[in-house]
Amino acid sequence: MTNQNTQNNIYDLEERIFQFAKDVRLFLKKLPSTLNNHEDGQQLVRSSGSIGANYIEAFEIYLEFSFCHLGFI
Repeated sequence: MTNQNTQNNIYDLEERIFQFAKDVRLFLKKLPSTLNNHEDGQQLVRSSGSIGANYIEAFEIYLEFSFCHLGFI
C-alpha cells in the first residue's frame, strides 16, 4: 500500500465518523419529544461524538510513536 492510499483511507475514516455523528443527530430530531427520548438522546449524542475524539487521540499517539521510532533508526 502506498503512502497516498494510506492518506486517503485515513481521511475516509474521519469523514465516515463525522457523517455518523451527523446522522445520529438527524435521527434524534425525528424522534418524538419525550422525557425518555431526551435523556437517551443526550447520551447517544455524547457517545457518537466521542468516537471521533477517540479516533483523533489514537491517531495522534500513532504519529508520536512513528516519529519517535524514526528518530531512533
